[in-house]
Amino acid sequence: MAEAYAAPQPRPWGLARLAGLAMALLIAGCSTVVPRGQPPAPPPPTTQPGPVDNQLPTDTERHRIAVLVPTTGSVAAVGQSIANAANLAVLDTGGQRIRVTVYDTAPGAAAAAQRALADGNKLILGPLLADDVRAVAPLAQRAGVPLISFSNDVSVAGRGTFIMGYNPVQSIDRVVRYARARGVVRFAGLMPAGTYGQRAATAMIRSVESAGGQVVAMQNFDRSRTSLATAIGKLPKNGYDAVLIADSGRIALQAAPLVRKEGGADARILGTELWNTETNLGTSPAMAGAWFASVSDGLYNQLAGKYRSRYAAAPYRIASLGYDGVLLATRIAQDWRIGTAFPVQKLTDTGGFAGIDGAFRFGRDGVAERALEVKQIGTGGFTVASPAPARFGE
Repeated sequence: MAEAYAAPQPRPWGLARLAGLAMALLIAGCSTVVPRGQPPAPPPPTTQPGPVDNQLPTDTERHRIAVLVPTTGSVAAVGQSIANAANLAVLDTGGQRIRVTVYDTAPGAAAAAQRALADGNKLILGPLLADDVRAVAPLAQRAGVPLISFSNDVSVAGRGTFIMGYNPVQSIDRVVRYARARGVVRFAGLMPAGTYGQRAATAMIRSVESAGGQVVAMQNFDRSRTSLATAIGKLPKNGYDAVLIADSGRIALQAAPLVRKEGGADARILGTELWNTETNLGTSPAMAGAWFASVSDGLYNQLAGKYRSRYAAAPYRIASLGYDGVLLATRIAQDWRIGTAFPVQKLTDTGGFAGIDGAFRFGRDGVAERALEVKQIGTGGFTVASPAPARFGE
């Protein structure tokens, strides 16, 4: 395996400026992400000496950070997008104190983790899938290496495993409280069958009751048109002020006209973070004025632009987690002594961290709490109805 290095970037772009202002991350020098077991991403290696026999070189001045994502197989495009964004973060922050290596989880997440641990990595970013997290977590725990996963399944968090993924519970709580503050009292819910729908329903009930509202109806559906129509038909006619559609934007586009027709003509339609990637929601008149909570896209749009310029392709929205994971590691690496274990206690700093997706912090349960904004859907797309707080406590 060849090690890839890149020259320091003379003019950091706006995302690096975020790192400098919010987290004091800019330090001299640069190192790129090293794909483990496959060719390195561009630019090509410089003339600096690299390892031989597919072994990583000994590090005396940098911490080893592993990124575990699928770079082959059915979800390779998503995993590679995360890895590429992690590479951009290393370049933008001048990661002189970290060496980031990518390990492909598609052949087996446990095997990838074993290679990462054998290579001396002291922090693992990933895996992406919850089942892979379950396979990797015990190995990382025994080695005393924390795991910061890109999953949003809170059931795998804890005991040294942290979850960075976008949590629907937080999205639901944010939009419900926003709606309640604007006069919505009676809430109805449309929940998909399965674990996601069950968690969304529980989150909605707790949020509505905590905010002083009332859940007047809750219906489940199995994502077929017939089941969705039946569920909407069971909602009380004109008996709710808002209805939460806890599913994708595609489902919301099907549901909204039926809601309007079946007694919810004046109801406010609410959604979750799943809507953030559905840019065509504004094409439906029935969706006009709908609210949903999500991370901000302001800095992500900058990341996407630079990503396209470098890789000649658009990133997946989740790629920002790879970027922010490296930002977090780089910040902590400033006070992390070489050759020692990762200072896991710093992950639960109550002040949190700043990143592409805004402010976030890990709770004692290992789940990332995020500062979310509320967006409103109109014919021109999304507008910000309520900005995300810049930091916690605001």
